[in-house]
Amino acid sequence: MYNLHSHTRHRPDLGRRHKKRAFTGMALLLLLALAQLMVILDISAVNVALPDLGKDLGIAGGDLGWTITSYSLVFGSLLLLGGRAADLLGRRRVFLTGLGIFTVASLGSALASGEALFFAARAAQGLGAALLSPAALSIITTTFQGPERAKALGVWGAVGGAGAAIGVLLGGALTELVDWRAIFLINLPVGIGVAIAARKAIPADAARPQWRGLDLRGAVVATASLGALVYALSQAADAGWMSAQTLGLGLAGLGGLVVFAALELHTRKPLLNVRRLGERGVGGGFAMMLAASAVLFGSFLLTSIYLQEVLGTGALETGLAFLPMAVIIGLGAHLGSHLVGHAGLRIAMAAAFVLVAGGMVLLSGVSGDGGYVSDVLPGMLVAGLGLGIALVSVALSVLTGAADDEAGMLSGLNTTGHEIGGSLGVAVLVTIATGSLATAGRAASTAALANGLGNAYTVAAFIAFAAGIIALIVLPSASSFLPKLQVAPRVALH
Repeated sequence: MYNLHSHTRHRPDLGRRHKKRAFTGMALLLLLALAQLMVILDISAVNVALPDLGKDLGIAGGDLGWTITSYSLVFGSLLLLGGRAADLLGRRRVFLTGLGIFTVASLGSALASGEALFFAARAAQGLGAALLSPAALSIITTTFQGPERAKALGVWGAVGGAGAAIGVLLGGALTELVDWRAIFLINLPVGIGVAIAARKAIPADAARPQWRGLDLRGAVVATASLGALVYALSQAADAGWMSAQTLGLGLAGLGGLVVFAALELHTRKPLLNVRRLGERGVGGGFAMMLAASAVLFGSFLLTSIYLQEVLGTGALETGLAFLPMAVIIGLGAHLGSHLVGHAGLRIAMAAAFVLVAGGMVLLSGVSGDGGYVSDVLPGMLVAGLGLGIALVSVALSVLTGAADDEAGMLSGLNTTGHEIGGSLGVAVLVTIATGSLATAGRAASTAALANGLGNAYTVAAFIAFAAGIIALIVLPSASSFLPKLQVAPRVALH
């Protein structure tokens, strides 16, 4: 058997090159994770700053939701296009373009003097994120193979979950100690630093951009359909689930996606190879991402509402309350990459969702006269561990076996599931949580809200439990998946 360590003793130059490759790979991974962290932070950090932000910019209460919607609408609807653009136009080019747009738009958000300019800047941030995020994930997918890919995607999963909790903490700290504009201003030095480092760390794209291969027809249909769906979900709590707006746009979005799928089946270079959704790992992983993100984003918002509206905690204190969850999600992502590598997807994903369901059941006991340590922390820790495992398992499910020329496409699909699932979870769970407030008197509103939040957590537990059952049925078996995961990593000597 060939022994790398024995060989490197006789070839010191090979040993040094091996260590250099490992260091370069780690530096690249941390760089891409930092870029993704900026995207995640700007989703969750803004939630804590909404009261101060709305007051400064004169945004009416009913329009405050557009602070989130203007970002998520553009981000979620353009991810498939951003992912495929990374494959055809060059991953490095698309990553740097998205990073540049996101950084400049962050400055625009910080300097905005009114709601129209602020919403436009937030939409531009969404555009930058839609290019940056799938491009970064596709760079990871094509750079790391075999066991190294599992570890790299574990880091990516940790950023996706823990980053949301860190965002709440950062948003609370900056809003209370500095100003809400600091949430966006902090992206400038980080974005510029990442751009400078990325130009050195990410290899230049060897091929010329393939503009003719970009499926613009599919892009228009997919973007419009996903945009309609995201908007319908984000506004459902206010407009009503049975309103003409929600039903009309929701059905139009779903119908558009059916048309998109039909078009892609007859396109030479499709935006999304729809046939891949028929594979257990890709299609099943996408379904699991919808469920995991629905519970992740939904429970984050529910917990934030409980802490601020029921327990009366401030922005900074609320942010600090999420710190344990950030740590435990990171631990879960680390454990998840090892669990998938030994037990396969089915066991790992089912175990993850059982933990998530258990955490949601614990959180369902929140009460009007409860406390953080007794009502929130136990469920937060149990659910956070499960969510960390689930997020890395999903990424491994969708991206394992991805060829170089479809890494961006599948990365875009993975992140689309993250955004659509999150929008769905927030819309459904917030509607349940606030459903009884209209009939409650002012004195009873706190107790009614706590009761509604408990009901919403119960529904989240049901979603997680159902996802765990489906995972055992739909995902590929360990015997078929593990050989793909454990392929020896490709190593390019430089």
